[in-house]
Amino acid sequence: MKLLKKLTAAAAVAMSMAGGANAATVLNNWVFNPTGGGFASGQEVNEYLDINGNSFIQINPTGATSFSFTEHGVFNIAQADSNGRLFPINFPGGNITATFEATGTGNLGGTFTFGGGTIRMYQNPTNGQYATAAGTYGADLGNQIAEFSVLAGGGGQVDASGSPTNNGQITVLAQASNGSLDAGYFFRENGTDLSTESILAFAFTNANTVGDPEDLLVDEVACDFAGFTGNGCNGQAYANTPRNFFVSNNGQLKLGEEDEVPPGEVPEPGSLALFGIALLGAGVACRKRGKQS
Repeated sequence: MKLLKKLTAAAAVAMSMAGGANAATVLNNWVFNPTGGGFASGQEVNEYLDINGNSFIQINPTGATSFSFTEHGVFNIAQADSNGRLFPINFPGGNITATFEATGTGNLGGTFTFGGGTIRMYQNPTNGQYATAAGTYGADLGNQIAEFSVLAGGGGQVDASGSPTNNGQITVLAQASNGSLDAGYFFRENGTDLSTESILAFAFTNANTVGDPEDLLVDEVACDFAGFTGNGCNGQAYANTPRNFFVSNNGQLKLGEEDEVPPGEVPEPGSLALFGIALLGAGVACRKRGKQS
């Protein structure tokens, strides 16, 4: 009961903080149609689209512990809310994939943050092409249905070698301006097509280093997409190094809208602030309970 009270209090504090600052509202119960067939035949998304994929990271040291990096990723988006209603099955031709390009900076054994980049989403009417040599690992085929610009911010934790901490959470903040979403795919719960609005995207993924990436992934993502010319792309066998490595990602993509954010200020999703402060409250409560036992 004491823990519940502390979590409730933490959430209340987060609510007041969100109310006192310019933030962003995460959309719930919006509608997504994987084939672009409009609102009526779309699927309600309670919270998020599931995203799974791999990224190739290239690190460039800029100081004793500081670095800059580039990231190139490919992702598959097969369902919403982890509900098992796979788009290619329940919406034939609704194969949704994405590519991710970003740059940023960080510190070894500390944090990293994104400085900019692009997320592009595609609808491919042909089944089974993701994770093949078609296009870029099958992730950029068919009709491009959305383009988001990665905003400065987000990021996560890295270990002393620059790799993301094991199963560490990565956050990406992005924005699609008016017209960057194709009509017929993304809707508010009242049927308003989001292609007519400026919309935010919040991606939360768990990242883990891929110890032995398959040759096709190396060829398609490192050599072709990222333009890497080192081992794996020059006739030599590929192997991760502290400066070049693959990570696997699985997580969620949420949509949101700005709450009057001033130019240049990076919006934070209100639900993330609530979640973070609630976790902080839980941690404090657990530590106090541990001392009392």
